[in-house]
This record gives sequence, structure tokens and C-alpha cells, in this order.
Amino acid sequence: EVVGVFAQPDEPAGRGRSIVPPPVKKLALQHRIMVHQPPSLRGSCELERLASLRPDVVVIAAYGKILPEPLLRVPPRGCLNIHASLLPRHRGPSPIAAAILSGDEVTGVTIMVVTKVMDTGPIVAQRQVPVLPHDTAGSLSQKLSGLGAELLMDTLPKWLDGQLAPQPQ
Repeated sequence: EVVGVFAQPDEPAGRGRSIVPPPVKKLALQHRIMVHQPPSLRGSCELERLASLRPDVVVIAAYGKILPEPLLRVPPRGCLNIHASLLPRHRGPSPIAAAILSGDEVTGVTIMVVTKVMDTGPIVAQRQVPVLPHDTAGSLSQKLSGLGAELLMDTLPKWLDGQLAPQPQ
């Protein structure tokens, strides 16, 4: 059960600079899931709001900000991040472009435990996919987002049941 979604605030986009919500907000609203869009997660109000939802685990995907340490302690099963590379390769904000620019023949997704330092937590699961000669950042991004969703659906029940042991990077 998804108890809530925290997303980046809506931002201006495109030529007309009209305000556009992040894709996760659109999907959450379609499924009648509560959405919060605080400008920051550092305030005690947002920490209390998250804690009031009593999540077993928090899942992060393409959030783009370092989470405050007190937030990482809220869910009993921790915070998991879906990262679009086979960590430890291509840490950071542009792993898809980095894989293409490096000429990688294979890339993938990693589900890892979130720690204080970005993209360094222990690995819970990984799945790989070939990088084809005609792949672009857009096509690879689509492949990896689908792969990440599948991996999360396979991994999350096992993680919540304590069947997976994270491995250091």
C-alpha cells in the first residue's frame, strides 16, 4: 500500500514556461494517493508529516536532493533508492548519460539503502540491460525506468520480509 508521495514542487517548463507537475504527482493523483510537495524536507513539520503516515519503507526515485538524516530514521525498514546505473559505476545525477558517454555495453538499475552520503549505500538488488548502439539518453531512460519498476516490484516484498541482505558497494 502506498501511503503517500512526496515530490518536488511543480516547476515552469517548456517554451511557455507554464507550471508543470512532476510525473510522479500526476500518477499519484490518478490513483488518489496523497501528494506533498514541500520546498524542502529539512523542516520538522515535513518530518512529522512523513512520520504520521507510518511508512514501513520509503522509496526514492530521481528525487535529486540529499535527504536529511532524521528522515532516514523514520521508516523501520529504511529508505531505498532506485538508481539508474549498476552502482558503484556512474554515481551522481547523470548516470544514463555517463553510461552512453563511457561507451558502456551494459548498464542497469540498482536498488540501494539510502545513507547520509549520496549513492554510497549498500546494494539490495541490481538488474542489467544492454546498451545498444542506437540507444540515446531518452531511449535508455525509458528502458531503465521500466526495468527499475520491475526490480522494485520483485525486491520490495522480499526486503519487507527481511529476506534480503544488503551488500556493500
